Amino acid sequence: MVTTARAGHVDLSTGSNGEAVSSTDGAASSTDGAARLTGGARTSTRGAAAVEQIRDVVAAIPDPEIPVLTLGDLGILRDVDLEPDGHVTVTLTPTYSGCPAMEAIAADVTQALVGCGYADVTVRQALAPAWTTDWMTEAGKAKLLEYGVAPPGRHVSGPVHVGLSVRCPQCGSADTKELSRFGSTACKSLWTCNECLEPFDHFKAI
Repeated sequence: MVTTARAGHVDLSTGSNGEAVSSTDGAASSTDGAARLTGGARTSTRGAAAVEQIRDVVAAIPDPEIPVLTLGDLGILRDVDLEPDGHVTVTLTPTYSGCPAMEAIAADVTQALVGCGYADVTVRQALAPAWTTDWMTEAGKAKLLEYGVAPPGRHVSGPVHVGLSVRCPQCGSADTKELSRFGSTACKSLWTCNECLEPFDHFKAI
């Protein structure tokens, strides 16, 4: 799907290759962050600093489904490219194919960068390699635990040891049981604790 925003209105259409793209088409901005090619170099030092700034802005955006986490915590920010004319391309990998939050995330990324002076922004989705919970930062997992969501364990390829319980994020007890394979979102399962009797979500390892 291609999402194009111009002067306050949004047009939706489908790209010929099926790749999900969200873009804003505005006048090219000659901001201080715009990269400039000199002597055939891909980016100047100034441009590299601008790319790092863009990366920091995008990484700090909260996830719409679990706002305690940022896109940086989730590890879904794959790449940032800044063209000499000021056009920015941000590449994200969804936590799973068809994640309904990606449209909102693309809109939030675009809004944040436009607010920083980048008027021409494209947000792309890269599905391969597929996202894994191993890309989530340790800080992000700690935030989940504090938020009351059991964080994922390490994803293992091949034969998987099946755990019979997940430690309760409320009281720390391992005396828990799964109620549903799907919780408040598809990436989480619903559990309950037999010790404190509190229900909780578990972010599934994938």
